[in-house]
Amino acid sequence: MVEESKRNENSWMNTEEQSSRMVEIDKNITLMSESMVIMDGIEASHPQPQNLNTISDGKLSLPERAFSASGAAFLSAILVNPLDVVKTRLQAQAAGVAYSHPLSNLTSRMAFFGPNMLFADLRCSPSCTRAGVHGTVSICPPDCFQYKGTLDVFYKIIRQEGISRLWRGTNAGLALAVPTVGIYLPCYDIFRNQLEEFTAQNAPSMTPYAPLLAGSLARSLACTSCYPIELAKTRMQAFKDCGKKPPGVWKTLIEVIYQVKSTTVSTNSWQSYRVLWTGLGAQLARDVPFSAICWSTLEPVRRRLLSQVGDEANAASVLGANFSAGFVAGSLAAAATCPLDVAKTRRQIEKDPTRALRMTTRQTLMEVWRDGGMKGLFTGVGPRVGRAGPSVGIVVSFYEVVKYILHHQYTT
Repeated sequence: MVEESKRNENSWMNTEEQSSRMVEIDKNITLMSESMVIMDGIEASHPQPQNLNTISDGKLSLPERAFSASGAAFLSAILVNPLDVVKTRLQAQAAGVAYSHPLSNLTSRMAFFGPNMLFADLRCSPSCTRAGVHGTVSICPPDCFQYKGTLDVFYKIIRQEGISRLWRGTNAGLALAVPTVGIYLPCYDIFRNQLEEFTAQNAPSMTPYAPLLAGSLARSLACTSCYPIELAKTRMQAFKDCGKKPPGVWKTLIEVIYQVKSTTVSTNSWQSYRVLWTGLGAQLARDVPFSAICWSTLEPVRRRLLSQVGDEANAASVLGANFSAGFVAGSLAAAATCPLDVAKTRRQIEKDPTRALRMTTRQTLMEVWRDGGMKGLFTGVGPRVGRAGPSVGIVVSFYEVVKYILHHQYTT
């Protein structure tokens, strides 16, 4: 009996212990479920951002975005301007611009040398050994002034005009790049975020195409706003001005308007100023596809790269991922749109104002195809790709890193 009572007592204690454990387990489950509900509430009220590259975009104002983009454009314009000059020279030569010594004809020599014109030295450079003497004038053969490729353009510009001419049009490039990119990248950010939010709610299958449409819209707005400066930059880079100080941005634009006014009898002032947008169609035909290809390539590449870093992202990883993605995307887009860039350059350097106003992009492309075939359409593709890859990489990475730094300033 005593043993039986002990067994009953032990079983009752075990039962009590089990019940108390069950109560504790129930409490733990309850607490876990409550914490899950709380976490679900936090996740519901603060959804995780879809884009790893857009770090707290909502906290950055439009002036801060514009500041980030303008700094990126300033740096890029200075670093890659020599390749832009080389590309423009190759395309202008293919369009028929004659590169020779500016004093190779008698009238220009008389104006420049005066009484000493009979003993003029018209060599491409003082060290040229190919120059011959024609009468009393030392002059180089024509091929000394003809460009045979990218490296040859670099060599001849440095030798004949000085290394500083590789940065010809940099002031126009800066005057163009800072406002253009200051409009372009912030507008792209805003358009992309709104389009992705809209498509995610209404048409999820269209969300991957949001960067393509956002880039096209933002680039169209930026190009149209700043196009006259682009026109001045191309003309400054295409033409040589040896022997005199080259004109600046404003003087170049004034000369363009004056040519129209002096060759037309129309009293319509808009006709004169419309020439400042000569080639805008070719510019949009080049830049809109460029932006569409660039952003639709760049976004998935940099998201994939940033996803490898995860929560350990820092300024260096943001810089590396964006530069790599921008370099690849910019190179592909530049190669694909090179024929349209050739057409844009031809329309911008046209000196006959009447013909310039009547030219269309389609007609220009047909002329290029008729004169040079496929090689003509891809004139300057090397320096164009060499410029666009680093340029897009620098602009996008600098822009995203500055946004990243500003975001951390907000959080601290």
